Amino acid sequence: DVSLVDSGGDSVQAGGSLRLSCSASGWSRSRLCMGWFRQTPGKEREAIAVRDGDGSIKYARSVKGRFTISEADAHNSLYLQMNSLKPDDTSMYICAATWACGGSWASPSIFTYWGQGTQVTVSE
Repeated sequence: DVSLVDSGGDSVQAGGSLRLSCSASGWSRSRLCMGWFRQTPGKEREAIAVRDGDGSIKYARSVKGRFTISEADAHNSLYLQMNSLKPDDTSMYICAATWACGGSWASPSIFTYWGQGTQVTVSE
């Protein structure tokens, strides 16, 4: 079975940067569809950035141009570089994975595997 470990959250000031990591174990034959969602109390889980199995990458409009996904040392290990952070980015960031996303990449319901989450707090 696939397991995800995500890390890298911290407290930073507005304008700062953080890099989150997510590593999948249990499957290495091909690229999973992997990415990050964020969850804030009282709000729906929001897709932030996803890399599909064909290598294509999608970003939410709220983070496009500020956040970047890249592969780490294995194709099912990813980084999420977050620059120009804003207080509105404060949330629990959760890594997710499934076998293929396609046009449904922003839907939490298609993701089978979830990390434990890592907290990002951005202060003024």
